[in-house]
Amino acid sequence: MTAPQFGAALLTGLLALATLASCNTEGDILYTQRQTWKDPNNVLQSWDPTLVNPCTWFHVTCNNDNSVIRVDLGNAGLSGTLVAELGGMKNLQYLELYGNNFSGPIPTTLGNLTSLVSLDLYSNSLTGAIPTSLGAVGTLRYLRLYGNNLTGPIPASLGRLTNLRNLELQENALSGSIPASLGNITKLQYLRLYGNMLTGTVPLEILSLVLDGDLAELNVRRNNLAGTVTSSKQRVSNIIQDTLKTAN
Repeated sequence: MTAPQFGAALLTGLLALATLASCNTEGDILYTQRQTWKDPNNVLQSWDPTLVNPCTWFHVTCNNDNSVIRVDLGNAGLSGTLVAELGGMKNLQYLELYGNNFSGPIPTTLGNLTSLVSLDLYSNSLTGAIPTSLGAVGTLRYLRLYGNNLTGPIPASLGRLTNLRNLELQENALSGSIPASLGNITKLQYLRLYGNMLTGTVPLEILSLVLDGDLAELNVRRNNLAGTVTSSKQRVSNIIQDTLKTAN
């Protein structure tokens, strides 16, 4: 074998080992997560840590490099908490955990998932604040956290998610004002914040998305917001809010 051939073979071997190590790490993370969950329907029965990688497990999708890119466990009857180790799945694009009974906080480490496109944690029993670290996931298009028990303010850092199409935080217990930084998300199509305890007014920066962006629905009803807004722009299908509050 010539020196160039040896070098190429060595590189191929190292890449294969790196891929295997990545797969094993992702498998370890997912198995750690499995151990914290209650699974009465045995939907995670195939999550066997003795296999070479998790790509053969049900509800897990891998790319051509055998790296996990999707976890699909919506409406699976699971309960328990989300482990911080999930933030180590660097190639994950879709984390679909909606419609279960997960509790506890959203791990701040999910802000390390820099390939994530969709984070769907809606219709669970999650508590605590929305992590400001999620503002670092610039690839996010869909952030749906509605129907939980989340508290605290809407992080201003979410305004850095300029690829976001859907921001759905309704039916929680969020408080404080609506961050003006959300007006930076010019591709936003659905902004649903209803059924919280938000105060103040809808920032002009967000209202500008009606004129200059792609916003199709802005729903802020059932909060504690002052005033109201209207628009005559036909492209916006819905601006939904409470009626104007009048002074006594």
